[in-house]
Amino acid sequence: MNNDSHLSENADRSDTRPILIVPYMWIGDFVRNHTVVRVLKERWPNRPVDLLTTSLCAPLVDYMPGVRKGLVWDLPRGRLALGRQLGLAKHLRERNYGTALVLPRTWKAAIAPALAGIPERIGFVGEFRFGLLNRWRWGEKKLPRFIDKNAALAQPDGAPLPAEWPVPQLRVPSEEIAHWRKANGLSARPAVALAPGSVGVSKRWTYYPEAARLLVERGLDVWVVGGPAEKGLAQEIVAAGGPEVRDLTGNDLRNGVLAMATAGVAISNDSGLMHIAAALGTPTMGIFGPTSPYLWAPLNGLAATVVQTKSVLACQPCQNTTCRINDHRCMRDIAASEVVAIARDVLTRTQANV
Repeated sequence: MNNDSHLSENADRSDTRPILIVPYMWIGDFVRNHTVVRVLKERWPNRPVDLLTTSLCAPLVDYMPGVRKGLVWDLPRGRLALGRQLGLAKHLRERNYGTALVLPRTWKAAIAPALAGIPERIGFVGEFRFGLLNRWRWGEKKLPRFIDKNAALAQPDGAPLPAEWPVPQLRVPSEEIAHWRKANGLSARPAVALAPGSVGVSKRWTYYPEAARLLVERGLDVWVVGGPAEKGLAQEIVAAGGPEVRDLTGNDLRNGVLAMATAGVAISNDSGLMHIAAALGTPTMGIFGPTSPYLWAPLNGLAATVVQTKSVLACQPCQNTTCRINDHRCMRDIAASEVVAIARDVLTRTQANV
């Protein structure tokens, strides 16, 4: 490992060189990047922090305190796209970054920072990146959680992990929330936001239509939130719940952020929208079956973590995207009535504290 004294491991708090974070680009992971931002800002208060982002995740940057800007640059996942890499390198070189934190272990993620000549390029050993990074970190596999692996890169090399990391924060101005509610013709009644989508079929709880019907019967508005891939699910939920259920799915993630910021309670699978809602401070219920809440629940904490409880399955958590053993019992055994009862309790407690 290069220990040159001019590099930022030894820089003092008066350092003002900007820092670039090259993050994971899945929505939930991108939200958790804000913990990395907060660790960097505690360590170097005077260094601006920018985030490389895709078009999809770009709206999140607008609500992240401490981020100077997001650099939108879409790179294809399945191929090198050297021309795009060269263009990004030129873009980065013009901004005179002093440090780049390369969070993904892939060699593609490290190409542009290296071509841009960023003096300090920090990342874990992985995928033959020798020459692309110049400040190696070791011991990634010994770190228990995804957030530990990422946020550790923002600390001095060898520093012990803190007992708790700073939690991600998304802050939406109240006037933007009011404008969004009015523009969508939404009533002022308490609303429950449902996020029925996820990456991986096994993480999807399938009783959202029944839950929507029960919530409406109890006098609550229901909003279905998600991307274009959730349009079919939203139509099923609307059909089951009736006119008090609104389909708010669409192409713009900003719409999802504002829906989660406005809702009284969010009910979500283990997905990016769960992390968005929790980072906004919205009381959030996470439904977990094949994945571990310890590893994947938001750092912010959840109003309720709903897991399969009627029987203990030896295969749980499997972390697989499709069920291979028990016909999805870890999710099928979570009843809609149980989730609705918890949601009503969470909403009652929240309103009592307002």
